[in-house]
Amino acid sequence: MSDIARTLGVFLQGIDEEIWVKRGLIGVTWIFLSVFLILPVILVFRYAFSLGLAAYLQSFLTRDARSALALSVFTALIVVPVNAVFGIIMAWAIAKFEFRGKNILLTLLDVPFAVSPVIAGMMLLLLFGSRGLLGPWLQETGIRIVFARPGIVLATLFVTLPFVARELIPLMHAQGTEAEISSLTLGATGFQTFFRVTLPGIKWGLLYGVLLSNARSFGEFGAVSVVSGHIRGQTNTIPLHVEILFNDYQFAASFAMASLLVFLGLLTLFVKGFAESKENYREH
Repeated sequence: MSDIARTLGVFLQGIDEEIWVKRGLIGVTWIFLSVFLILPVILVFRYAFSLGLAAYLQSFLTRDARSALALSVFTALIVVPVNAVFGIIMAWAIAKFEFRGKNILLTLLDVPFAVSPVIAGMMLLLLFGSRGLLGPWLQETGIRIVFARPGIVLATLFVTLPFVARELIPLMHAQGTEAEISSLTLGATGFQTFFRVTLPGIKWGLLYGVLLSNARSFGEFGAVSVVSGHIRGQTNTIPLHVEILFNDYQFAASFAMASLLVFLGLLTLFVKGFAESKENYREH
């Protein structure tokens, strides 16, 4: 009887320790996220509205703010569709086919993740700058890339390149090729096969990849800072405008513009959660 009681006591003690370990890990996680994520987000919105709603809205109506917003939207309207198309093509090639150099291609896809955005901007300067490899030829032809909109688009395209492809590769790999081959065998065209067979299985991943690319496009600072030239009213995107306002001690306006980027990031996470819940519901 004593052995049974002793065994039961050890068992209950183990359960009790497991509960405290569980609570401790969860508590540490919440504390860490609260200090380094939740609290900063709350403070951004607090300071953004510190002068009232009218001042908050006015922050977006100045000439420089409107120019930064317009340039950021212009950049995203180019970068996001290009990334979507490239991401689909590259994901299809990697997931559906076997070929030499496949691992090298996957490694190259991750270069924008591994390289600092500032270094990416400097690489573009070495290629397209006035003293770069193609600089003299570009000057002769009157094409301006660095310190102009094309440079900003290229810098943003570089840093956002992997997002769509990285979301689609595992989905397309899991999807396989049997359904697509059957569709083609039954007489469907390539476009019909993609839109009716492939796309339904990857649409949520594609949407999330596009949103990630869009959020990073609006929020990119390092690479754009190098190639933009910081020309007020011309080559400043939203993050660069936030920096200028902050350095000019216009803190409320700076955080107002920053809150727009925070909202875009939160929206991206919300859509991700929604997409994952839809996928889980469809699987079960």
